[in-house]
Parts: sequence; C-alpha cells; structure tokens
Amino acid sequence: MKSDELARLERRLGYTFSDRSRLELALTHRSCGSRNNERLEFLGDSIVNFVIAEALYELFPDAREGQLSRLRARMVRGVTLAEIGREFELGDCLRLGSGELKSGGYRRESILADAVEAIIGAIYLDAGMETCHERIRSWFKDRLAGLSITDQQNKDPKTRLQEFLQARQKALPKYRVTGIEGDAHNQEFTVLCELETMSISSQGKGSSRRGAEQQAARKALELLGAKSS
Repeated sequence: MKSDELARLERRLGYTFSDRSRLELALTHRSCGSRNNERLEFLGDSIVNFVIAEALYELFPDAREGQLSRLRARMVRGVTLAEIGREFELGDCLRLGSGELKSGGYRRESILADAVEAIIGAIYLDAGMETCHERIRSWFKDRLAGLSITDQQNKDPKTRLQEFLQARQKALPKYRVTGIEGDAHNQEFTVLCELETMSISSQGKGSSRRGAEQQAARKALELLGAKSS
C-alpha cells in the first residue's frame, strides 16, 4: 500500500503510527495469508469492550447491569464498528485476497468491523492504553452522546425518525452534508435533514457525519412533535 494512502488514513483516524507496519498488518485480511490481522482483532475487541463499558458506567450512574450490557452490545456490535470503518473509508485501504476482492469484501460489514478492532489493537501496541483509550472515546463520542437509558428499545434518533415516517406512509428523510470545518483530526460536520413530503428541514452538527445526522434527525423529531430522548 502506498505511503500517502496510509498517511491519509492516519489523518482520518486522528493517530500517526510510529511503526506503520502495525497499521498495515491491521488492514490485512486473513485471505491474504497467515500474516493477517486476526490477532490484532482479538486484542482490539477486548480493549474496545472495556473502554465502552467504562464510558457507559460513567454516563449512566443509575443504570443497572443489564441495561449497561445492552448498551455496550449495541455500541460494539459489528454493524456499529462497520459504520465507523466506512467513516474512515477503510474499504479503500484493506488488503484482501483475490477471492475477497472479487466478491466485494471491502464492503463487507464483518471485514470492516474486524479491521476497526485490529486498528484499535495496533494503536494499543504502538502507543499504549492512554492513547488508545482517547482515540476510541473520540470515535464513539457522538454515538455515546445519542444514547438514552430511558428509551426502552434504545433506538437512535435516525431510527426513530424513519419509523415515525414509515408509520405515516411518508417518504424517508434525505441527509446532505452542507459543510465540513476544522483539521482532519478535529473536524465538525454540518448536515441537513430534509423531509420533502412534509416541507420540513433541520440542521445538525457533530464531530462525524453520523453524529451530525443524528442531531439533525433529533431536531426533525422535535419539529414533528414526536417523542425524542
């Protein structure tokens, strides 16, 4: 992989490796051979579970163990990790065997999620727990902020807005990025949420595109008079 591609990925991650071979290994799928990211994935999985558990423990001091477990499972599940991987554009950087390339492995949720965990393991080995902890909390910041222990099913604002509209047979919302400000490691996204059939639009801001979309959806729910937590 070209060094400039790795440098761009490091900017998106907000971390520059002192030993870039660790990043390269984290991006190497097992379809490439015996030297792959599975061991790093194992390490990263344990670390992200701990860091998110700690964050939830701090955020919800009155939550019961079962509630915290459900929240953590939502935060560290494959679909969430794959979303983060897409935000980092990991698909463009993965090293895959020919079979996985032909079958579109760079888009596969499980492969993207595993690569995110492997990168976490690689950062830990490269810089230690403090830096790794800081990066994970930064990547999950908007997702953690969107959680609510009082929402029985713990659905995020985008999901609640979609279900609200579907129940009324209205067109789904459209999200559009209208601005990106700041340095690569500290960007702020502005997103417009448009409900064309209801002549409503709302704006959200966040440190990731997804976070801005969630805030825009939350504001749209408020405009619609729907319950939003």
